[in-house]
Amino acid sequence: MAVNQQALLEALSAVVDPNTGKGFVATKALKNLEVTGGDVAFEVEMGYPAKSQVPGIRQSLIAAAKSVEGVENVSANIGTKVLAHAVQRGVQLLPGVRNIVAVASGKGGVGKSTTTANLALALAAEGAKVGILDADIYGPSQPTMMGIDGKPQSTDGKTMEPLSNYGVQVMSIGFMVDRDDAMIWRGPMATQALDQLLRQTNWQDLDYLLVDMPPGTGDIQLSLAQRVPLTGAVIVTTPQDIALLDARKGIKMFEKVSVPILGLVENMAVYCCPNCGHTEHIFGADGGKKMAAEFNIDYLGALPLNMSIREQADGGKPSVAAEPESEIAGLYKGVAREVALRIAEKAKDYSSKFPTIKVSKDT
Repeated sequence: MAVNQQALLEALSAVVDPNTGKGFVATKALKNLEVTGGDVAFEVEMGYPAKSQVPGIRQSLIAAAKSVEGVENVSANIGTKVLAHAVQRGVQLLPGVRNIVAVASGKGGVGKSTTTANLALALAAEGAKVGILDADIYGPSQPTMMGIDGKPQSTDGKTMEPLSNYGVQVMSIGFMVDRDDAMIWRGPMATQALDQLLRQTNWQDLDYLLVDMPPGTGDIQLSLAQRVPLTGAVIVTTPQDIALLDARKGIKMFEKVSVPILGLVENMAVYCCPNCGHTEHIFGADGGKKMAAEFNIDYLGALPLNMSIREQADGGKPSVAAEPESEIAGLYKGVAREVALRIAEKAKDYSSKFPTIKVSKDT
C-alpha cells in the first residue's frame, strides 16, 4: 500500500521541539522528506546545539512516521546548523565567528568567569564549535580555569592561533605575560590590546565566541560593546543588593549601545549544607529573578553556592568538564541551552548576502 504523504506530514507535524514548543514541520526544520514504497527518509536541521537530545527527538519522529499506514522503514537524519545572527548596526561580523556573546556582570567577584567557562563547555558538549575571549586585561583568569598553559603560535607573523582545551578555543592576555606581572596600562592601551586579541586571533569556524567581560562599565567595556559585533549579552549576578546595583548598570550600558540582553544568570543563589542538607540564601533570595522581571529580560537559571564549582574552576577543570553528569553540570547545560535558543530566535545576519561594490576609474 502506498504511503499517504499528507497523512505522513500530519503525523510528523504533531512532534514538537522540546525546547521551543513548536513543531518541526511548522518551523520548516524538517526538510527533504522522501517516500519510496514503504521507506521514509527526512532530515531535521536545528538552529541550536542539542546533541544530548537528538536520540529522544529522533525516536519521537520515527514513532510518529511509523504510525502512518504503509510506513515500514524510517531514516531520520538530525543535525544542527548555527547561523550568524544580527549585530549592532554598522558593525561588521568577525571572520570565522558566527555569534559573539558578552558575558558581563558590572561587578567583580560574582562568578562571571566561572560561568563563562562552564557555559562554553556546555555548548561544546552539545556539539557546538565554541571559543572564549578573556577580555579581562587586568585580571585574566581563563588560562587557569580552562587548564591551559602556553603561548599562542603564529604561522604567518600576522595572526595568532588560539590555544584550546576540552574542545574550546581560548585567547587571553594571560598567555602572553608572566602570571605575577601586573598589567599597568591606561585604558586606551588596554582597549587596543583587547582589540588585537579579538581580531588577530585566527578563530576557527566558531558557532559561538563567549567574551568574558571585565567588571564595570568604563572605557574598556564601552569600547567592547560599541566595536565588537555582539549578538547579545548575558548578565551574571548574585542575589545580593550590591551586586544587583552594578548588574543594573551593565544592563543599561548594553541597552544604550543597542546590544540585546539574552538573559540573566543568578549565581550563588542558594547554599546547601553537604552534611545536613540545610539550605540557606546567604546573599538573599530571588534578587536576580525579581530584577529580570523588572527589566523584562529572560531569567536563564540559577546556580548554587557550592565549593566544588570553585575547586574545579581553580583546578583547571570546570564543573561541566570535571563531572559532566552531575546536577551542577546539568544546571549549566540548561542555562547554555537557553542562551542558544535565545540566539536562534533572533534575526539572522544578511550582510554577507550583499555584494561588495568597488568603484574604479576608467583609464
